[in-house]
Formats: sequence, C-alpha cells, structure tokens
Amino acid sequence: MTTQQARDDQPGIRMIAGISEIADQFDGYLVDLWGCVHNGIEPYPAAVTALLELRKRGKSICMLSNGPRRAVDLIARLDQMGVPRDAYQHVMSSGEATWNALAVRPDAFHQSFGQRCYHIGPSRDISVTEGNGTLIAASIEDADFILCTGPVEHHHPIDVYTPVLTKAAEFGVPMVCANPDLVVHIGEDLVYCAGTMAALYQGMGGKVSYHGKPYQSVYDQCFSFFPEIPSDRLIGIGDGLRTDILGANRNGIKSLFLTGGIHSDEITYSSDGSSNLQTICRDIGAHPNFAAQRLEW
Repeated sequence: MTTQQARDDQPGIRMIAGISEIADQFDGYLVDLWGCVHNGIEPYPAAVTALLELRKRGKSICMLSNGPRRAVDLIARLDQMGVPRDAYQHVMSSGEATWNALAVRPDAFHQSFGQRCYHIGPSRDISVTEGNGTLIAASIEDADFILCTGPVEHHHPIDVYTPVLTKAAEFGVPMVCANPDLVVHIGEDLVYCAGTMAALYQGMGGKVSYHGKPYQSVYDQCFSFFPEIPSDRLIGIGDGLRTDILGANRNGIKSLFLTGGIHSDEITYSSDGSSNLQTICRDIGAHPNFAAQRLEW
C-alpha cells in the first residue's frame, strides 16, 4: 500500500512513511518502548536512528513504558540493549507510577488496604515494592492486596493463575495492576501481560486499580518533564490502541499509531489499498492522528 493510497483511504488518520514528515509540528515526544523502540530482546535500529535525529533537532523525548518496573531498571535494560542515552532525556513507566501510588496512597482505593502484597509476577519486577513500605506476603491468605506485574514465566498459560485469583476474589482482595497492557511481543512471540490477568480478575468480581497508559497519573508525570511545551506540541507514539493511543486521546495530545506492532494481525488490506484501520480504531474507541508501519526517520 502506498502512502498516498493510505491517506486517501483513512480520512482523519494521516499515514506517514517516517517521523521526519511531522517532526516540525512537535517539540515533545512520549515514546512507547516495547514494540516501538525494541522487541524485548534487541532494539530496532531504525527507531534508534529516528530518536537520535529528533534529538539532533532539539526535540524532547520521554520514553513512556507500561513496563512494570522502576524507571531506573528500564534505563539499565536500555543500556544493556545498546540504546544510547543520547536518544532520550527521560523515562517514565507504569512500574514507577505503581511505586509512587503504593508510597503515597493518593486515593481511597489505595488507602483501603494494608502494606502486605501477594506478588504475581517475575522477580525482576520486585523493585516496585522496595523502599515504599510494601511488605511481601507468602500467601494470598496473608495478603492485604495483590500486586500483579505479569506472568511469572512468559510461557505460562493464564490458567496457571486461575486458582489463586479465584481464591483472592472470594476473599475480596483488591489488585494493583502495574501494567495495563494486554499483550506484548517478545521477539516474534505475542504473550499476555498483567492487563489480561487483571481483566480476568475483574471478570471474577475482583476490584482492580491500574497504573500506566492510558491512565492520567503517568501522563501527569511525563508532562512535568516538559513544562515549557504546550500540549498541542506534544505527541504520543506507540503500537497499542488501548494504551498508547487512547492514553494520548484522554490526556489531550496528538498521537502516532504504529501499525506493525501488536495490532498487525488485525489490520487487513484490500487489493485497492484500502484497509480496516478506521473500523478497528472506532471499535476500540481510540483515534490516532497519524499512522506509520514502524518508528523510523
């Protein structure tokens, strides 16, 4: 499909070949990590090049991730992958937002339970519980709340967690979800995230609080990094309609949707170059201003 065909087909969504086409319109960029800058294993070279080109032009960049870890942990992981620190200025994560919420208890939901959490997730996410008064409970019977950061192992079927979630729902244990994403690509594999587990728990009658995109608190922190940039000069970039794009919509900034990410299997093209992208966006209730196959210059 050509860029012009896509533009003709998608009124309201401008298809672009690269970020250079719209770079002059924005000064601040909120950029998703997983599926946008890297695939969980290695970075996308074209994405790193695009970020470096934006930085050369004086653009401000915040990596905004639904990773259920502290921002410092994500920076360390980017270092390991070889993403240069010159490619961005700030990092904000759903894990950081979760840590803050457990530290300051900003609302009635978080004030309604104690300090002992039953952690569902891999040990690498444990920093979300450190230094904010959270204690680890050995069993769901001893827990005041569940902290869900995702499956312990990527290959676990979600049924592995049904027994403990069923018991927690019976006890009325609230859940804090540190990653609203439903799925993510790890290499070529599509695996479920904490958001899918939280949705399952809500279906059982459990009460859940989410931190990260598309919710406001994580955006408020990002906006504080760029106090001099007006909202009409900010743009959110990512491959998740329910998180990256809906979050941008809800928080008053424009958005660029990357079609080659987690929704790639849903988007189909006809022989005349038209697609079902508008229908998918309408059904989900997320409305990007721009779309591109991937993040590149």
